Amino acid sequence: MSIAAENSTAAVARRLYTYEELVAEMPETNQPCELWEGEIIMSPTPSFWHQEIALRLYRALYAWVHPRDLGKVVTAPIDMVLSPHNVTQPDVVFIARERLDIIQRVIMGPVDLAAEIISLGGRNRDRIQKRDLYEQYGIKEYWIIDPEPETVDVLTLVGARYEVTMRCGRGQTASSRLLPGFALAMNQLFQGD
Repeated sequence: MSIAAENSTAAVARRLYTYEELVAEMPETNQPCELWEGEIIMSPTPSFWHQEIALRLYRALYAWVHPRDLGKVVTAPIDMVLSPHNVTQPDVVFIARERLDIIQRVIMGPVDLAAEIISLGGRNRDRIQKRDLYEQYGIKEYWIIDPEPETVDVLTLVGARYEVTMRCGRGQTASSRLLPGFALAMNQLFQGD
């Protein structure tokens, strides 16, 4: 078979899904699965260190949000349906109390704060593709956590564009504009208690 024929066959075989089709045809799973412009993107399960960082952020954010009754905090895997063809699973999310109606079986719409922990091979996806997607759908604050250099970028939606409001490394503390008073030391996030 020629290369042109192989490419033609691959193009015909590629199927694009809506979220409803994906839910109807796939069994429930904890395997990371996202929908990008209708294309199913499956990733390997996150590393142990990735999960530790996600849980440290979750615990700190929950401890700030819950006693103040500010909304809900949850960790992946949970689908955030941005459109019928775009569904992501941020590592940690916050949904403000006045927007809790977006919580159904899954999250139907953009959350207020999304955090992504960069996995091996996921740098471009989290730093560029998800940043652009989350900006487009109006997620107010986006935390990009990079375990390799132990950095956190806090991006805040100003108008319709993200601005990097904070870039933190070792020995520094990241804080939220969306949740004034919420702060997290990098040592606590990356090295634990």
